[in-house]
Amino acid sequence: MAQLSPLVRPPGADAPPTCEVPHFAPVRVRGGRYRLRLLVRHRRRAVAAGLAMTAAALVAAGPGDAGRARGHPASAPPAGSTSATPSAPVRGQRAVETVTAPVRIADAATVGLLRPGDRVDVVAADSGGEARVVATWARVTGIPDVGATGTGALVVLSVPRATAARLAGAAATSRLAVTLR
Repeated sequence: MAQLSPLVRPPGADAPPTCEVPHFAPVRVRGGRYRLRLLVRHRRRAVAAGLAMTAAALVAAGPGDAGRARGHPASAPPAGSTSATPSAPVRGQRAVETVTAPVRIADAATVGLLRPGDRVDVVAADSGGEARVVATWARVTGIPDVGATGTGALVVLSVPRATAARLAGAAATSRLAVTLR
């Protein structure tokens, strides 16, 4: 058998000798187990807080075309009140009385594009070529099937009472057009 030279060592011979690992006390996070117990004990509060946050996010992300935010009912009259008037809106906003106003639009083809529920702006064009906005954000409530005439087509809009008066005055002196919103 051949002898190994003193410079060549068998594999693994250069590793340090094994030694015993000293005993360490366990590492503990201060208050960790107590927080878990508190969380379990107060889980109803945690669930209630989570539901409140979710409800607030849903109300904030609700539709923007509603008159008021979803989830906020109109305030009820005080207990024992015999008032027959409707309750005031939330946040002190004045209720605007809307009326339906039939309006003849000069371009009958434009009326064919409209559907009930659409929002439009009404523009009045004078004979001198000057245009002005008569109504903004008016809701289309209906399109009567009376047929188009040479003077246009009829549209029924839901607007505040003052705007309805402006529409009637503008229709008497100008040609009316709508722009979709």
